[in-house]
Amino acid sequence: MRVIFLLCVCLVHGEHLELDQVVSVPEGWLHEGRVSPLEEVELTFALKQQNVDKLQELLALVSDPDSQHYGKFLTLEEVASLVQPSQLTEKVVQTWLQSHGVTRCHTVLTRDFLQCSMTVQVAETLLSGAEFQRYRRDGQTIVRSSSQYSVHDDVSQHLDFVGGVLRFPPRGKEISKGWTGARHSKSFHLGVTPATLRARYNLTAADVGTAANNSQAVAQFLEQFYHPADLAEFMSLFAREFKHLTEVERVVGTQGGGKAGLEASLDVEYIMSTGANISTWVFTNPGRHESQEPFLQWMLLLSNMSAVPWVHTISYGDDEDSLSTCYMNRINNEFMKAGVRGISMLFASGDSGAGCRHLPKEQNVFRPSFPASSPYVTTVGGTSFKNPFKVTYEVTDYISGGGFSNVFAMPDYQVSAVKAFLKGKQSLPPESYYNASGRAYPDMAALSDNYWVVTNLVPIPWVSGTSASTPVVGGILSLINDQRFVKGLPSLGFLNPRLYKLQGTGLFDVTEGCHLSCLDDKVEGQGFCAAPAWDPVTGWGTPNYPDLLTALGKD
Repeated sequence: MRVIFLLCVCLVHGEHLELDQVVSVPEGWLHEGRVSPLEEVELTFALKQQNVDKLQELLALVSDPDSQHYGKFLTLEEVASLVQPSQLTEKVVQTWLQSHGVTRCHTVLTRDFLQCSMTVQVAETLLSGAEFQRYRRDGQTIVRSSSQYSVHDDVSQHLDFVGGVLRFPPRGKEISKGWTGARHSKSFHLGVTPATLRARYNLTAADVGTAANNSQAVAQFLEQFYHPADLAEFMSLFAREFKHLTEVERVVGTQGGGKAGLEASLDVEYIMSTGANISTWVFTNPGRHESQEPFLQWMLLLSNMSAVPWVHTISYGDDEDSLSTCYMNRINNEFMKAGVRGISMLFASGDSGAGCRHLPKEQNVFRPSFPASSPYVTTVGGTSFKNPFKVTYEVTDYISGGGFSNVFAMPDYQVSAVKAFLKGKQSLPPESYYNASGRAYPDMAALSDNYWVVTNLVPIPWVSGTSASTPVVGGILSLINDQRFVKGLPSLGFLNPRLYKLQGTGLFDVTEGCHLSCLDDKVEGQGFCAAPAWDPVTGWGTPNYPDLLTALGKD
């Protein structure tokens, strides 16, 4: 499929910042009416950064094990000095805001975001064309504009986008699928527990964290939170055989009341039982306001905290085609800022296989997800046991997200691996369904099927999704970081350049099974299929901890 890469349309008429951002109300959101002009909103202004090309070059150098700069990471203060906006950019934006009476603003250490409170009336004056409405879904209300916005011609060249205006939060996926019988044709599974994972990935009881300077984190954005009592109960039931922690070290953000969320419980319980005995943080709905974007709020926190955990696992994504290119490019810059600091970002690949987008004239194409499709994160797919009653080899979990970006070019680190797959013996979907020159994902995988989770003090079986596999991989990378720290080595940082140079060393290759896609007469619901070496369903495969530690535990 020939795809013309979307160019950032930031300067159409010198005013519109996000013309290619989808402006529509997602299913499930109910319109409650126009917001009063005197109500307050909090908007996030993403100021143009400097030296983004140098940032990209630097990330390649510190992430390439063959580079003499490998592992020589920057502090947040050094990152700030590299990318912070020009004095002209700061002055133009601040003068523009102050001329409209906007003075209640705060920035971050890198000075490239500005968060400002103002009335709706002022916001709609600043952002010509915007009309703020209130929407409700499942008890949550948000404020968003029902139409595109533009900014003054003199200001547009100094901003990437304005957050809190157009993007709706994606719906949290239903990750417990066993109850509906939707998972294959099996009605029973022994279930995946920490002991199962340790047996499959060759972790012993001695494989726990010991380094005082190690840490890991999960980030959650969908109005979910975990209960500390659930974590303690989970560990007492499933983690007796190895040393572990029963409490989260730090919660950043606001833990809501009421029932615990299944996905939040899953994330915390499995990163802490895989990356056992390692200090763990939870980023949860940071600073939620009706007009804020929780994912963006988390990105701001990372730009304002000098010390953060080394591994972050995130089960979050949206359709790539629903987001503006300017927004995604800027988020990629934020991932690069994290990478040059030595932080590993792991994202779930999604639970829709190759996805499907229905275009006019009965034409379908696969639908990649972002940030899974970002070239600057490590994306984790999912697998199932071949035999559900034994710890056997793994096959593709048919929901495992994967494919090719329609926006981002294939990064150099994966070109040879992906081209080998495309030239392989396995059959491929029709070329019109995907962009074979785009960033391909996932990068690796782990079991994503039939987990046991404790939530609201009840053990629940059959919890599935790449939101299970991602914290497992995160915990394993944290254990490898731990061994590196004991030796005085730096963290792994952005893993992909080194991962692809390993060419599968330290990983169990997954070669069976296909994931789902469009239900039409051309592909009949089948996307890509697993193959030897790298494939766009399970990446390079699943961790074999001792071998992966040998491969990654040294410089």
